[in-house]
Amino acid sequence: MANIKSQIKRNKQNDKRRLRNRVYRGTARIAVKNARAAIDSGVPESQAALVSAISALDKAAEQVLFTEIMPPAARAAGKGFCQDGTGQGRDRHG
Repeated sequence: MANIKSQIKRNKQNDKRRLRNRVYRGTARIAVKNARAAIDSGVPESQAALVSAISALDKAAEQVLFTEIMPPAARAAGKGFCQDGTGQGRDRHG
């Protein structure tokens, strides 16, 4: 346990940030998982699921959670998805 006032304050701030970051990280993971499942199953709502996954990743990136892995995660969320929603051909990100 910290004895110095600034360390106590820093620990409190880190705890608050950790809890807040868990929400964004978990939301992004669930959205990507749902988008992958929708794309694999070929349902018509897969494009909406992909858009929500990219939105969740953008929100997580705003919180500086996925600064380095955000572009690959976005590409992985859209892998195998093309403009007509069939999953054939090029993926969304080229």
